[in-house]
Amino acid sequence: MSLQAPLPAATFVYKSDPVRGRQWAEVFRAQAPEIDFRIWPDMGDPAKVRFLAAWEPPENISECFPNLQVLFSSGAGVDQFNFAALPPALPVVRMVEPGIVQGMVEYVTRAVLDLHRDMPQYRRQQQRGEWKALPVRPASQRRIGVLGLGSLGQAVLQALQGLGFACAGWSRSQHQMDGICCYAGSDELPAFLEKLDVLVCLLPLTDATRGFLNADLFSRLPVGAALVHVGRGPQLVTADLLAALATGQLSEAVLDVTDPEPLPTAHPLWRHPQVQITPHIASMTQPLSAAAVVIDNLHRFHAGQPMTGLVDRARGY
Repeated sequence: MSLQAPLPAATFVYKSDPVRGRQWAEVFRAQAPEIDFRIWPDMGDPAKVRFLAAWEPPENISECFPNLQVLFSSGAGVDQFNFAALPPALPVVRMVEPGIVQGMVEYVTRAVLDLHRDMPQYRRQQQRGEWKALPVRPASQRRIGVLGLGSLGQAVLQALQGLGFACAGWSRSQHQMDGICCYAGSDELPAFLEKLDVLVCLLPLTDATRGFLNADLFSRLPVGAALVHVGRGPQLVTADLLAALATGQLSEAVLDVTDPEPLPTAHPLWRHPQVQITPHIASMTQPLSAAAVVIDNLHRFHAGQPMTGLVDRARGY
């Protein structure tokens, strides 16, 4: 049970996966019983709804919930929201919870280790019945770079650094991380890219990052570098990736996100021998910890404190 003071009575509507919603409901009953927690489309009196958690909000949200005070994303991203359709003053909060961070660390670490130890090549050799040992490089000689230094990017870099990899990070704004070389802004992007063996994309999807992974960016990487893409599908120009793989500019690609999702059955990425695809599962919100994080944010909201994950609309994340 929470030791915080009870929250003011209010209605909270959950509009996402109903199975997860029932798990949220259990947490709310235990930690915030004063909140009237409802799962869409059961919303009770719409005028009493103060909080909404959704992956896709209802259309005409102001008419549907005239007294809404906070919109929570049920996932880590907010690019699925049409901000133009939301009330300008409505706070929007993305999901920042331990389960998302841990899942992403696990996925990217696995992908980087797989590439580092040449497992894609060994899988191809296995298909040919070929027994051939490849040279093993120490992790300290493998240069890993992460695009995006939010909570996910920083956690991934710390994990990779702990395994002995030479790590660097890049973001729009300047960051500082112990033992990790951090680059910032478009002027420093070429210097960041030219030193990498594996590039990991963890950028949020904004107008500035749409199509970010393109031919020009790939050309700035060392020949034979690999890509791990766990950001958003529209950030990758697929034709440019295929061309870079064909010329050897890129050696391998691990894609957890694509554009569109799911990929059409006949899409060339499915059967490309140098591409690994997973169906957007790198990191998933864990219902129990996610609900606890939202309840903590409700306490922050009522106390006039900054909410964790509050979105800066000007930046898009």
